[in-house]
Amino acid sequence: MNMLYGFSKDGKLFRPQSLLTLALLMGFGLQAWAQEEKEKDSAMSELVSLDEVLVSAVRVTAQSPVTFSNLNKTEMAPRNLGQDIPVLMNYLPSVVTTTDAGAGVGYTGIRVRGSDATRVNVTINGIPYNDSESHGTFWVNMPDFASSVENLQLQRGVGTSTNGAGAFGASLNLLTDAVSEEASGEISNSYGSFNTRKHTVKFSTGKLNDHFEMAGRLSVIRSDGYIDRASSDLKSYFLQGAYVSDNTLIKALVFGGHQTTYQAWNGVDAETLETNRTYNSAGRYTDAQGNIRFYDNEVDDYAQDHAQLHWNQKLSENWSTNLAFHYTYGRGYFEQYREDDPFSIYGLAPVISENDTVNRTDLIRRRWLDNDFYGTTFSAHYEEDKTDLIIGGAWNKYEGDHFGEIIWARYASQSEIRDRYYDDTSRKTDLNVFAKANYRLDEHWSLFGDMQYRTIRYEANGEDTGLVDDSFNFFNPKAGVTYTLNPFHNFYFSYARAGREPNRNDYEDGNPRPEYLNDFELGWRYLSGKVKLNVNAYYMRYKDQLVLTGELNDVGAPIRENSGDSYRLGLEADATVFLSDKWVLRPNVAWSDNRNVDFVFRRDGELHDLGNTNIAFSPKIIAGNILTFLPVDDLQISFLSKYVGEQYMGNIDAESSKLDDYFVNDFNVQYEIKTNTIFKSIILNGLVNNIFDVKYESNGFFYIYDSDQVNPGSITTVEEAGYYPQAGINFLVGATLKF
Repeated sequence: MNMLYGFSKDGKLFRPQSLLTLALLMGFGLQAWAQEEKEKDSAMSELVSLDEVLVSAVRVTAQSPVTFSNLNKTEMAPRNLGQDIPVLMNYLPSVVTTTDAGAGVGYTGIRVRGSDATRVNVTINGIPYNDSESHGTFWVNMPDFASSVENLQLQRGVGTSTNGAGAFGASLNLLTDAVSEEASGEISNSYGSFNTRKHTVKFSTGKLNDHFEMAGRLSVIRSDGYIDRASSDLKSYFLQGAYVSDNTLIKALVFGGHQTTYQAWNGVDAETLETNRTYNSAGRYTDAQGNIRFYDNEVDDYAQDHAQLHWNQKLSENWSTNLAFHYTYGRGYFEQYREDDPFSIYGLAPVISENDTVNRTDLIRRRWLDNDFYGTTFSAHYEEDKTDLIIGGAWNKYEGDHFGEIIWARYASQSEIRDRYYDDTSRKTDLNVFAKANYRLDEHWSLFGDMQYRTIRYEANGEDTGLVDDSFNFFNPKAGVTYTLNPFHNFYFSYARAGREPNRNDYEDGNPRPEYLNDFELGWRYLSGKVKLNVNAYYMRYKDQLVLTGELNDVGAPIRENSGDSYRLGLEADATVFLSDKWVLRPNVAWSDNRNVDFVFRRDGELHDLGNTNIAFSPKIIAGNILTFLPVDDLQISFLSKYVGEQYMGNIDAESSKLDDYFVNDFNVQYEIKTNTIFKSIILNGLVNNIFDVKYESNGFFYIYDSDQVNPGSITTVEEAGYYPQAGINFLVGATLKF
């Protein structure tokens, strides 16, 4: 039996039954087949993609003038052995991923087109997931969430209007598990390097009485981490109930996780990188005998629970509506051993005795975040032969409490148990409404329009932020055109305008300005039976872009600052090529030029105009490839490659801030054994990461500060860099029992 695949008209993978079928599709038969598929598309979408109505308001298709990539459950499954969602997305175009612990478990991050995670707008079933204050996405709070994801779409650039903070690099929307027709169960276990192990149990009742379904998942992931003591203890759950009828879909979901991770955000300096790559300074202190020790509970401990209720109603052949309510409850802290801290930081008085006055103490503190996030999203969808119209919006509110406690001190002064040495509150409301439409002029031309109005109010009273009471109003228009030359070729051009508010961390360093972006996208899509090719160019022009400085604050979060004028200019290409009935090639490459315009920097006490400098953490070249071999039925072998060019960790083009380029390769195998016993099948997976044992760093930090200690009597600018080493060769193996 031939392992032969091709593409449907919308770019989805399908499997022809014979070489003759593929030959017909590749020849003159493709056009007739495509027309037939077009006529059946509506009916098929109801049968195959019922759950996708939940994300219809935030997703696009090949008929939209938007640059995007899709990734489904089947594509993620061979590598889903405990590593986080960003790691599973590593081989998408223009994507760079990193992990603090060095092995893909624990705190992980993603950058798209050089834009960090605070600029990647993430939604789950159309509900915002980014933290309202920091704009960050903390995947560690939802471990093994990939096991409950049906598919995801990554829109690069501004994309279409969506809920949550405006996208300045990309939009990522995830759709959770679809309603299952049949009852099923699944037990997955994996083990690998650094004592990494994952245990997952899933079930689905299938449709009961043709209408009801219950499904769920429990997961536990533990790892010692590649970096010293960078351990992870992660637990998560997912539960959904669904009601389905001809015109109605109702879904109720609860999911969440609890993570305890040893802190690993300190990184290492260049000297330590050469002598002790896995060194972790977190928790270090000197005991009474002068010995260097490490506090065993220097951890981040956080729990997050999500609840969603979705109601999709088909009102007629043309109209349908979506209404959703959501609530997220997050709470937790990070714990630190602090050596010889001044009493004044904590509002404590000196301890005075006859012979001595004590002004400092060793202590252990916890810095808490306790928050609620709730709201609603809504949309109405009208679709007929030439028009596809969506009107929608969202209202969301965030309430956060930030406070600190001392849980132990060598000298306690006048402190009492559960005293709070700071106690701050913050509030944020976010309202947006949008309307977007695709209108097909004829068989070749389609027009796209999208308008969004978004209003935000943010209040905070922290010592780090000062008193904040800011309001922002953004009008974000988008327009584009798509030209379909024939069933093989599709061209598009679009323009999008976006505005975005600062995050909480930005207020710590002054009075930040909102940032604005004009995004131009030009693309070509080619689709045949054996080749799928996407090529696009983009120009993203920013005003007051909040670029990463390279520095971190005292909780390990990146510091940003307005850079005035800046731009990102790039060319991206990705393809899927069926070399034969057994070989599939999936390469991608991205070239970009990312610049701050007329950047001014103070060095040695004097201002210098540095001209156009590279934007921090924006490599010029990012390339990836997946080569898959299908020797027999149910066996898949893949060789995966990723190259990331050199990048600067600051904005002044300093040689000391350079992060070297790296090229790593992974090996992945999956084999499914069909059985006639209690199990439907047994799936065996193996993954060897970094098979050539490359020593590389995927992330780092860069500090610039003035000092009069280098040359007394004058100001000297000092540069210091740090790095996050990633693991050498390492492995994961797993087995899944399906019944």
